[in-house]
Amino acid sequence: MTERPERGAGGRRRGAPPRLAHVQRVERVTPHMIRVVLGGPGLEGLEADQYTDHYVKILFPLAGVEYPEPFDMQQVREEMPRELWPSVRTYSVRAWDAAKLELTIDFVYHGDEGIAGPWAARAQPGDPVRFSGPGGGYAPDPDADWHLLAGDESALPAIAAALERMPEGARVHAFIEVSDSAEEQKLETGADATITWLHRGDAPAGKTLVDAVSGFDFPEGAVHAFVHGEAGFVKELRRLLFIERGVPRDQVSISGYWRLGHDEDGWQAGKRAWNAQVEADQDGTGTAS
Repeated sequence: MTERPERGAGGRRRGAPPRLAHVQRVERVTPHMIRVVLGGPGLEGLEADQYTDHYVKILFPLAGVEYPEPFDMQQVREEMPRELWPSVRTYSVRAWDAAKLELTIDFVYHGDEGIAGPWAARAQPGDPVRFSGPGGGYAPDPDADWHLLAGDESALPAIAAALERMPEGARVHAFIEVSDSAEEQKLETGADATITWLHRGDAPAGKTLVDAVSGFDFPEGAVHAFVHGEAGFVKELRRLLFIERGVPRDQVSISGYWRLGHDEDGWQAGKRAWNAQVEADQDGTGTAS
């Protein structure tokens, strides 16, 4: 089972300083999804084409706070109080063009709520962006008999990237939960893919997704699954896959990207305990993510 590593507070790999990029362009993909394309010489040498769930940790500086130049996160940690550190938010890579040095990231936007969404809504060409990474761990297995992709808006960029990377003619069943029909996107793939858009409406996050995947008649053969999004529904689908369906853990990439009622800082602080409880509740079938 591939998992997204724990997202540490520093937002960077040990010994690797954050990269500096600049906004190239901004596009409103749907009413609640904003696409930001980053570029610049700071992306030289970036490797973001091994996996389809690559992610980066973006540093959002606090307004009115002056940081050391050249920017040094280690120096910030050592010399500044914790409440003045930049906020760190983790986002999946939607696309990477090594020839053009362009990194595309999609942001879910819900008005003034949160940090990253409002930033994306205000972003202008030339704005600086510091980030670390990428990490990642999943890419479609070309030897699988069929593929299951399931997630909400937070997983949509990785699901879209996976569909684009699927082997020609591969059998794929994708279930994507969004708020309503306006949030659907045109997804490109050479696979034999059945894409089911699920509209949440007023239902709790993940309910329509869990219902759809639970009621789905799994095809014969070995499945390679990618299940990501809100931690509550991920927990339920984890039980479905590992216990009820008996899918081998090494054929599933599964992770709670976020948890209802928690920002990323709060979710990461309690994620280890949540994982331990999930494992205990599900009879030790493996470590949740």
